[in-house]
Amino acid sequence: MTVVGPFGLSVRDQALEADVQAGLAAVEAGLLEATKSEVPFITEAAQHLVKAGGKRFRPLLVMLAAQFGDPYAPGVVPSAVVVELTHLATLYHDDVMDEADVRRGVPSANARWGNSVAVLTGDFLFARASHILADLGPEAVRIQAEAFERLVTGQILETAGPRDGRDPVAHYLDVIAGKTGSLIAVSGRFGALMSGADDSVVDILTQYGERLGTAFQLADDVLDIASDSHESGKTPGTDLREGIPTLPVLLLRERAEQGGDPADLDLVRLLDGDLADDARHAEVLARLRVHPALEQARRDTVRYAQEARAALAPLPECFAKSALEELCDAVVHRAG
Repeated sequence: MTVVGPFGLSVRDQALEADVQAGLAAVEAGLLEATKSEVPFITEAAQHLVKAGGKRFRPLLVMLAAQFGDPYAPGVVPSAVVVELTHLATLYHDDVMDEADVRRGVPSANARWGNSVAVLTGDFLFARASHILADLGPEAVRIQAEAFERLVTGQILETAGPRDGRDPVAHYLDVIAGKTGSLIAVSGRFGALMSGADDSVVDILTQYGERLGTAFQLADDVLDIASDSHESGKTPGTDLREGIPTLPVLLLRERAEQGGDPADLDLVRLLDGDLADDARHAEVLARLRVHPALEQARRDTVRYAQEARAALAPLPECFAKSALEELCDAVVHRAG
């Protein structure tokens, strides 16, 4: 049993291990190549987060999905580079919107070079991803375009907030299906599609990625409150401080509105205050860490991970399927 990829994923087959390791190494080389520019400063900015590391969750999913066809097919590695470049680009933009200071344990691009450079670097990465996509054919371009539209729509919905009368939790789940689920679904889809897997397998791995993506984001929501900087690679409570709605906060507000518990109402009052104040922020964070809403968010994370696992049921039993199932467990483990 060898540990590869993010979260200590265990691979129990030497051939699968070799394929995954080789694929991820090729993706890493592809990322460095794709982020090179004739302008040294652009190379430095574009490689800032590449060199900071990261889980490479999406490329790993591409590699595992490709095991259901020909994992050595020429489009597999480039498609994994595309999804990771797209993900990296969104991180540059997200950090500007969130005014984040830290990303992956290093200063964010906006903190280091300013918002304009961070936004333009994200655009540069999108452009490089599109260049690679052009060589993968019109179907790949269409798939990525649809996913990118969903991703941006999710971000806009988050910014706009739920319309009058819409359940905030349901709205939020739509947001993260777009912002996170779409690109993780494409990872499963590209891996299967580029490897030449059957259409039914492509559909299964797309649905798996969609559900796993939701669980992945909910785990991040829990981590934003429950973790420290060492675990998450960014400042704890970043979403909290910026007023970004996450599932634990939405569940707290729902409990306060429906139950009227004085402690819940008081915590909501603190949330609605100035969380730029370090003392207030620390108090809210500490109280949320022991609040039932956080545990409910963990349970919801488990539920979506279980749905992802269930989606795999029609696939034949093999080491790749076992690894995909273990990814579900690993995502849940992140949320505690």
